[in-house]
Amino acid sequence: MRHTFLKLGISLLALAGVAEVAAQEQVIQLFAHRGSRFEYDENTLEAFAASYAAGLRGFETDIRMTADGELVISHDETFARLTPCTRVVETMTADEVRQVKTKQGHDLIFLPELVEFFADKDSVYIEFEMKTKPESSYPEERLREYCQKVYTTVMARKPANSLYLFTSSDKRALKMMRSLYPDVDLLLIISKPICEATILEAIDMGIKRLGCRIEGTSKAMVDLAHKAGLYVSLWPGQSPEEFMLGAYLGADALNSDRAVEVKNWLDKNAPWIRYK
Repeated sequence: MRHTFLKLGISLLALAGVAEVAAQEQVIQLFAHRGSRFEYDENTLEAFAASYAAGLRGFETDIRMTADGELVISHDETFARLTPCTRVVETMTADEVRQVKTKQGHDLIFLPELVEFFADKDSVYIEFEMKTKPESSYPEERLREYCQKVYTTVMARKPANSLYLFTSSDKRALKMMRSLYPDVDLLLIISKPICEATILEAIDMGIKRLGCRIEGTSKAMVDLAHKAGLYVSLWPGQSPEEFMLGAYLGADALNSDRAVEVKNWLDKNAPWIRYK
């Protein structure tokens, strides 16, 4: 999807000129959504390795728990979109998951493998999204087990000077994680633009980081979120145009499904944009 102003034909460089002013006062965290899913095989070790090798230092991934309590990297409730397997992730054992390959021939990976890959890579940014819906798959005790395993697995191998965030659109998961680990860094995901209501949702939960849709978000609302002490992450990002829009809006972090393309475009066409 492209935004209205893009449909009207405003050029990238014109927008870049506006974004230059904002960029002088901020550093934007560019991160590869699911390992940059439109460039590589989504949420596979190959995707994260390739995007890291291309110079990316920001990433996002998704975590579910198998029937026997192991943590597997998967965005969807089933594997049907990316693999020949159509089963619900939470109904499968870890051994069953290990028999599945993506349609591109890659192995599905488990959280310890991903954490180990980044363990020797200093100064990385990773959003670990807790996929704990539907609620029926994660009743309270299972949710507690999930949060304990996610936190201890991730933090045991966190490299120095890195920022690891635990994110979710499931408020139950965020509240459980906070109850278990009061000092944890959390980010609330809401499938709406930044607005007064979404800002208040984060404030009411005591969460200082908010991830919202870029469509419909205004600079005034990002400014208001910042005045409220919130860190703003915007999504989705599928092109350099969307990154430049996010830069103009004043976002602190911007995800991208084509993160390498965005990085290369910025290096060539907008070297004044400071990203990490």
